[in-house]
Amino acid sequence: MEKIKNRVCKVFIDNSYKSFNIALEKTNINDVYDAVLIITDQNVYNSQLNKFVASIKAKTIYEYIIPHGEESKSLEVYEEIMKYCIKINLSRKSVIIALGGGVVGDLVGFVASTYMRGIDVIQVPTTLLAQVDSSIGGKTGINLGNLKNIIGTFYQPKFTYTNVESLKTLPYKEFLGGMAEVIKYGFIYDYEFLNYLVENSENILDRDTECLFYIVEKCASIKAHIVEQDENEGGLRKILNFGHTFGHGVEKLCGISHGEAVSIGMHMAFKLSLKEEFIEEKYYNKFVEVCKLYDLPLTFEGIDEEKVFEVMKNDKKNSFSKINLVLPVGLGRVEIMNNIKETLIIDIIKRCKNA
Repeated sequence: MEKIKNRVCKVFIDNSYKSFNIALEKTNINDVYDAVLIITDQNVYNSQLNKFVASIKAKTIYEYIIPHGEESKSLEVYEEIMKYCIKINLSRKSVIIALGGGVVGDLVGFVASTYMRGIDVIQVPTTLLAQVDSSIGGKTGINLGNLKNIIGTFYQPKFTYTNVESLKTLPYKEFLGGMAEVIKYGFIYDYEFLNYLVENSENILDRDTECLFYIVEKCASIKAHIVEQDENEGGLRKILNFGHTFGHGVEKLCGISHGEAVSIGMHMAFKLSLKEEFIEEKYYNKFVEVCKLYDLPLTFEGIDEEKVFEVMKNDKKNSFSKINLVLPVGLGRVEIMNNIKETLIIDIIKRCKNA
């Protein structure tokens, strides 16, 4: 079991759930909880819950199952979970464990941060996207209409425990979606990491345990390092949103996965930077090459570019009525810009739409 040393984010990475109690002991919080509530979705319940429960030493364990999918990040599901917490007499001496992907982690983190003004939460991510990104850093949230994560908090988990073997239970397409977030780290922070992803693509797609461990540890370390410097997203942490502002509009309106939307969103950002001559065409081609290796989409269809732009204007990361975009400006480097003309943004969206 490997631990990422960090002041803000405690992350343990292993290839099984057997070391979970060791992680509890290392964080000095073992045997302090009067009850454990595990919240997961139907898919993870079917494939992993029993193995995880068997690894926990606790007298009282409750389970709560939510439907799989983004629709569960709603006020209605949030209220239902709160009522259940009250029903089972969950107290400030209890802990909630989020066992699942990004939806489960965001929702459960918000529940824990607001129940009785905040009780302990532990993140146990089971998808690649959650293991390398959303389970680390303390962002929680639920959606309201077309507004993604508009309701939420910054609330650090006691720790994040990652079992890379859980990635082998994922549907192939969901694993590929997670690779979009993995690739993102190379373009925002560590250009050499992209070479590893290219050279080892076959083994990564075969979900070789050693490769999985390496990419999860690499991305989690970068994320934890960035969050340590900017916990509440006042500056540096904003670069983690690369591809997300463009992507959220496509995700919501096209009904595609978050990872696919991030891939398309990063492509829009690269297209814009190329047009504005922030980058050279060779770098743009590198991005396209990596995405094609992992069969990630670069375009969308069926939605008017104006509608995508309207969703972007409501993005919570904007300020002073200006759209904040994270754009590539060099090898492994991005900058946050808010002075891009609306007409240019709409044109770029249109260029990434299938005819």
